[in-house]
Amino acid sequence: MSEVIFILGGTRSGKSRYAVRRARALGGDAVTFVATARAGDPELDLRIVLHRASRPAVWPVLEAGADLAAAVRSVPADRVLLLDSLTLWVSTLTEPAQGIAWEPTVAEPAEGIASASTLAERAEGIAARWDALDAVIRARTAATVIVSDEIGLGMVPLDAEARRFRDELGWLHQQVAESADEGWLMVAGLPLRVKGAP
Repeated sequence: MSEVIFILGGTRSGKSRYAVRRARALGGDAVTFVATARAGDPELDLRIVLHRASRPAVWPVLEAGADLAAAVRSVPADRVLLLDSLTLWVSTLTEPAQGIAWEPTVAEPAEGIASASTLAERAEGIAARWDALDAVIRARTAATVIVSDEIGLGMVPLDAEARRFRDELGWLHQQVAESADEGWLMVAGLPLRVKGAP
């Protein structure tokens, strides 16, 4: 069973830089970068270029779509994986074309309280896809470094869709953190260990 390192942080917290450092220490040149960002937005395109320049050019890049488990399965099990990021993967999954229920089947529950139907929808959608991905990751021999944005520390979004996205990502983070061997929260470029022995 492979080691899973989960790195969370806000925008410009240093999470991707730290993830590259950890992946390089674990795999050297034998690292595959799994990208979930999709080009097409000028601001995101610039971020993609900057991220690409910050990691070793010898690392192959696998651009993954909604079926992240299939993408990870295609990488040799003895290569370290750097998956960046879960945030953009969830964004892809919640697009109407992906078929994951986004609207609750009942009135949106009060802030912080999930209804049974909302939890059931989550279990059938994003959470089920994480379970499939986690099984593939755990069957690998090399380590996996997973990056995601912590978006739940700020103000409650005014928009209902943004609140649902924040909730879905937060639920996913809980699943990933539970499965991970190490958890790190990046603050101002500093890695703070939140799970795993020092």
